Amino acid sequence: MSGPVLIANRGEIAARIARSCRRLGWPSIAVFSDVDATAQHVAAADQAEHIGPANPRESYLCIPALIAAAERSGARYVHPGYGFLSENADFAEACARAGLVFIGPPPAAIRAMGGKAEARRLAAASGLPCLPGADDALEEAAARIGYPVMIKAVGGGGGRGMRRVATAEEMPAALEAARREAAISGDDRLMLEKLVEQARHIEVQILADTHGNVLHLHERDCTLQRRHQKLVEECPAPGMDAALRAELGRRACTLARAVGYVGAGTVEFIAEAPLHADRIWFMEMNTRLQVEHPVTEMVTGLDLVEWQLRIAAGEKLPFAQSDIALDGHAVEARLCAEDPARRFLPSPGRITALDWPETVPGLRVDAGFRAGDLLTPYYDPLLGKIIAHAATREAALERLAAALDACRVEGVRVNAAFLAAALRAPEMRAAHMTTGFLEAARQRLVEESMKEPAA
Repeated sequence: MSGPVLIANRGEIAARIARSCRRLGWPSIAVFSDVDATAQHVAAADQAEHIGPANPRESYLCIPALIAAAERSGARYVHPGYGFLSENADFAEACARAGLVFIGPPPAAIRAMGGKAEARRLAAASGLPCLPGADDALEEAAARIGYPVMIKAVGGGGGRGMRRVATAEEMPAALEAARREAAISGDDRLMLEKLVEQARHIEVQILADTHGNVLHLHERDCTLQRRHQKLVEECPAPGMDAALRAELGRRACTLARAVGYVGAGTVEFIAEAPLHADRIWFMEMNTRLQVEHPVTEMVTGLDLVEWQLRIAAGEKLPFAQSDIALDGHAVEARLCAEDPARRFLPSPGRITALDWPETVPGLRVDAGFRAGDLLTPYYDPLLGKIIAHAATREAALERLAAALDACRVEGVRVNAAFLAAALRAPEMRAAHMTTGFLEAARQRLVEESMKEPAA
């Protein structure tokens, strides 16, 4: 069956899902809070349902409101997008009870991978290398493992609860701060792992159907981050050879099979540069579509949202692992309403002007906002994503930097010039970046971004 699909999300991902639905002929249904009635994602869908106040706990995070909206609208499927309830097993179960098809993995797989500590145990049992770590008696474990270590929230995402700890003296205060931050999500449990100092963040996209087929769609490099949150992603990962790519793909598919995975998902790894099989460790699994999925789409030619829909409808994947080729290189930048000069502080307000770069061959824009839209402090500051594709990494980086130069945004501060400076940095061009690069080079990149362009 084909739709209708309730898109239980907002912003650029909701508009992007609606686009694939329209191309396939599946009716799409947007949901909106009080402040989103005229938002772009509402206009992108075939119909829309109001779900409550601006506070996400009363709207986009409110399971009863979303189920009621699906029932009112006549939806058959529910696509959670990413963020909000996309990795919430209770939501997936509520959909099933209401007779709705949740476009994502089974609740058991969500729960198995939802907690970092349990996911780590399952990965180790499946033969995936893991860093030395622990989820109890953390101070004693850190002394045994050796400093520096990284504290993480067991149930956290988006960098929540993460703290680098260099010495035993720092540990009590770091644990207190991390636990307080983790508790915001309702789960204050913590774990720790040995810290990889020269770290790269590499993830493998997987796709699994209900007929037992599990494939990987190669890897992405998500090393450029601020506050442990990704800003720039690329596919393929620089420095990755065919043998290592096959090995990481094998690890990702092994874990997906072990948890009975269905749909699109991502297995994330932490790597120590330079890349080598015995210096890459399992980190976590994201049981949903990722923000950075367009770079995979650009190099494979596959529409991941389309295959999420087709898998949810019971279709079998019609291609084999050997059919999934890599065509060139793609890089994505997340355009956010934030101020890099003030340590990436969000910049809410009314967007008085917004001109995205022209979408020409080799350039894609997944936009979530238009001129006149209001950016509120209730939601993520992501305005949209710009993705560049070219035959080589160097050409893709320059194409994306030029596209960022062409962005014009007024009314709120954005990170476009900062990102363009980062893409042109010698460390990025030489693929010598680490997860700490943007923080370490922030002031230099801010100064570069403020220079007048050469005549």
